[in-house]
Amino acid sequence: MVATDNSIFISDKAKAKVVKLMEDAGIGNDPAYFLRVGVVGGGCSGLSYKLDFDNEVKPMDQVFEDKGIRIVCDLKSFLYLVNTELEFSDGLNGKGFYFNNPNASRSCGCGESFAV
Repeated sequence: MVATDNSIFISDKAKAKVVKLMEDAGIGNDPAYFLRVGVVGGGCSGLSYKLDFDNEVKPMDQVFEDKGIRIVCDLKSFLYLVNTELEFSDGLNGKGFYFNNPNASRSCGCGESFAV
């Protein structure tokens, strides 16, 4: 099942970077692989984002698709990530991937952790 609202989204720039990284890792043409996003305890604001490639969907995972990219998130993390957009910046500040999370009450300067 693919959700369309209350979802996780990806910007065009982040999609291009994900596609490139998957190709570089040799999994670009393997439909079994997807982008796994999650939240773990830690970081300077209490919670940190986690981002990886995976090919195993677990029973309680939430599965989304945006702009042709399959995004999978465990249920606990999804409670923190609902309606978040994954973005990518290669500008002067060199952020790399970051999450535009409407659920975060505050985030740290590095953009890698947040609080709700």
